[in-house]
Amino acid sequence: MTNTSSMTMNLILQGVDGDPARLERIAALAAPTSITRLGPHALRCEKISYSQALLPTIEVAAQAAQLDATYLMGRRALSEFKLVAMDMDSTLITIECIDEIADMQGLKPQVAAITEAAMRGELDFAASLTQRVALLEGLDASALQRVYDERLKLSPGAEKMLAAVKAAGLKTLLVSGGFTFFTERLKERLGLDYTHANALEIVDGKLTGKVLGGIVDAEEKQRTVERVCKELGISPSEAIVMGDGANDLKMMGIAGLSVAFRAKPVVRAQADVALNFVGLDGVLNVLS
Repeated sequence: MTNTSSMTMNLILQGVDGDPARLERIAALAAPTSITRLGPHALRCEKISYSQALLPTIEVAAQAAQLDATYLMGRRALSEFKLVAMDMDSTLITIECIDEIADMQGLKPQVAAITEAAMRGELDFAASLTQRVALLEGLDASALQRVYDERLKLSPGAEKMLAAVKAAGLKTLLVSGGFTFFTERLKERLGLDYTHANALEIVDGKLTGKVLGGIVDAEEKQRTVERVCKELGISPSEAIVMGDGANDLKMMGIAGLSVAFRAKPVVRAQADVALNFVGLDGVLNVLS
């Protein structure tokens, strides 16, 4: 943000729990014209006197109190949007599926190190995925079901967020650099409208170490959001896009609202909203 010395805007502060008085003390630092309570642990500070000097003060205080701080010009509402597009691994769900599949092969540390570097943007995503999938060659395909049954968990607030966006009439898209085995099951379980991911090749009940077709990388994620928006007859500016890794930045960049969830620093820095402490449903307080 530039030329913000005299800019007025709103600040949303929210946490999972904690002392409400502490929340109000941090809100007071922003010298808001008024404060609206959005829930037991969420406040909207309206018409704060925004300045570059104020920003680090509030950030440090919020971080120490484990609060997420979101700055918005004016008010935003869920009714402005028609689509929510979500990354899967470490966004809609808490795990990186490929790391857990690799664990069944005794290779989790090696694969997880590559995943982490790719998510930080240090490796080419497509090349890193090809490298990681190759390490899974020969693994019994039943390992995928075990990961789904035993390890896959939804991120905090996922179901509450999805219920609210569906009730508001928004469509849902799960777009993942992960695998169709998981996206298809989540589509059915959560009633999602669209999914797109990579297909693992399976021959005679074993993983071959190859991906079928093109790889869903950052560019393909962006194209998918654009394609679904076109199909719905909407602009990408009417989409909320959520992600955590560097391969989500391109699709987040075309969104009307970009949400970084438990994200890598490179992603948090570029997103409109960063949810580091609250669940995915924290986006509802931002759009209230």
